[in-house]
Amino acid sequence: MKCDPALFRPAQPALAVKPRLIRQLLLPPLIILLMIGLGVAGFLISEGNGIRTLSETGERQLELHARTVESEISKYTYLPSLLELEDSVSSLLTRSDDAHRQAVNEYLEGLNRRSRSRAIFVLDTSGRVQATSNWRDADSFLGEDLSFRAYFQDAVRGEPGRFYGIGSTTGEAGYFLAHGLEEHGKIIGVAVIKVRLDTLEERWQRARLEAFVSDENGIIILSSDPARRLKSVRPLTPQTKERLARSLQYYWWPLNELQPLARETLADGVEKLTFPANSETDKGRHHEVAYLAQTRRLADTPWHFTLLTPLQDLRREAMVQGVLAGVAFALLAILLIAWNERRKVLATRLAAREALQEANSQLERKIAERTADLRASNDRLKGQIRERRHAEQTLRHAQDELVQAGKLAAIGQMSTSIAHELNQPLAALRTLSGNTVRFLERGALETASTNLRTMNALIDRMGRITASLRSFARRGDDRGQASLAKAVEASLQVLGSRIASCHLQLHSQFDDPQLAIDQTRLEQILVNLIGNALDAMATQPQPALWLEGEAQGDKYRLRVRDNGHGIDVETRKHLFEPFFTTKPGEHGLGLGLTLSASLAAAAKGTLNVEHPAAGGTAFVLALPLAARPPSDADERP
Repeated sequence: MKCDPALFRPAQPALAVKPRLIRQLLLPPLIILLMIGLGVAGFLISEGNGIRTLSETGERQLELHARTVESEISKYTYLPSLLELEDSVSSLLTRSDDAHRQAVNEYLEGLNRRSRSRAIFVLDTSGRVQATSNWRDADSFLGEDLSFRAYFQDAVRGEPGRFYGIGSTTGEAGYFLAHGLEEHGKIIGVAVIKVRLDTLEERWQRARLEAFVSDENGIIILSSDPARRLKSVRPLTPQTKERLARSLQYYWWPLNELQPLARETLADGVEKLTFPANSETDKGRHHEVAYLAQTRRLADTPWHFTLLTPLQDLRREAMVQGVLAGVAFALLAILLIAWNERRKVLATRLAAREALQEANSQLERKIAERTADLRASNDRLKGQIRERRHAEQTLRHAQDELVQAGKLAAIGQMSTSIAHELNQPLAALRTLSGNTVRFLERGALETASTNLRTMNALIDRMGRITASLRSFARRGDDRGQASLAKAVEASLQVLGSRIASCHLQLHSQFDDPQLAIDQTRLEQILVNLIGNALDAMATQPQPALWLEGEAQGDKYRLRVRDNGHGIDVETRKHLFEPFFTTKPGEHGLGLGLTLSASLAAAAKGTLNVEHPAAGGTAFVLALPLAARPPSDADERP
């Protein structure tokens, strides 16, 4: 049987049209799907970038507002310990009678008015309020038994009492700071100051800032939104709720949990939270409000500060970006389809021109080959000229940068040294100025005059410090002669309040040689070494310090030894490195030993450290002896 080929001829046009028909049917849905996908991807990418930008901006805002809260909390910390200096308070706690109580009431009333605190009161060791600044009010604390409060229990043990709670008498929330009042090493009572932190919430509300502070129990104690106040940021067990109810820290508040509708952790301390909208504050918004929550712990407290940044505007912008991405893709796809169709039309026209263009291109190629060598040579020569000019500019720039770096290093060394070395004289001036005011109020003019002369000497010393630091920065004019005994006496005077507070046992065994170093620089070195020794013996029940000196050849060797906790092996490797310190940031910059070693080296001396087997640490300062002036007998032939 034979097949007729003519039977298959009509099917050829249909087979030729089918791929084009398939493209026309599948292309529009494919474009729509890609447009939707790109729109969703654009929304997610825009939202992610926006959240990262908000997070970076929020970090700065978080740090700024957290430091504001820390400053508000810490500015009252000194006030309870101030009552230790008032004789009438000690007299009331040791000999309680109405006359002493009335005097202390009036004193606390004036102090409370000047410090703008909420209340100041004094308790005896049983927790009974003996005197208070609000003694005139009907809801006065006078006679109240507050022994169950945690701040009293901490203070009576000699620890600083820090407590936020609702007052059992007034029902008013406040931050309580307590300090144990000592006499002859024994706690005879507790001084307490109550501070209202509502001003922070008012500032947040005026600034339209959404934030809150949670305490160690996870309870929100400060909030820009009153609806969130006294709610828990984490689940509380029944045992915890019962314990808090017994302590009356939050009075009888129910302490409900602040439960977000959704929670997503983005990083450490950064979350995305969704809350139901507040009908009053979020009028006109959606039923849900999303926030970027950034949390930071507050210094010197177990509290946490949380900043809430709304994400509604960010999401709207992300949706607009997603729609724009989808529309842009659709327009691009339409343009590509139109361009493809036009390309097919132009393809036939271009084919006719290819022959002529091929001939022209051959001619141009020959011309290009003949001129290529000359152009390459010119390009190489220009490149070499550019490289040489660039090298000269780089050299000049590097030289300028090196000179500028040297200037900045010198300026940085002087500024950090001045800040570090003036810290202790300023602390002594602050203590002496406060005592002078009290002595003037009591009429002790002679003691006040003595304090003023001491303050004048400290101011002169600060001037000598700045002058010596300028001299030290030059290093070329390092001349001077110092008395070791005077330097030790001046250093002990600067550190007198710290030495007296820790009951230090001082053992001195040295001569009074004249050393070849400026007097102020020697005092700077000794203040740093003795100050570090006092820090090392802070937890020692019986601190002791040895100053032992001996002459060795043309140098005098002074050994400053303490019985502190010593220095671990890892710390010894970095002991004299700049800015290395084991103390908290507010207690030192890590420049004391570095500066002391530099001052000793500038005077052609040394500063080394020893680690005695019996414990503690010993710093050995070796300085050259000053040249003895020639006597009359030496001058005679």
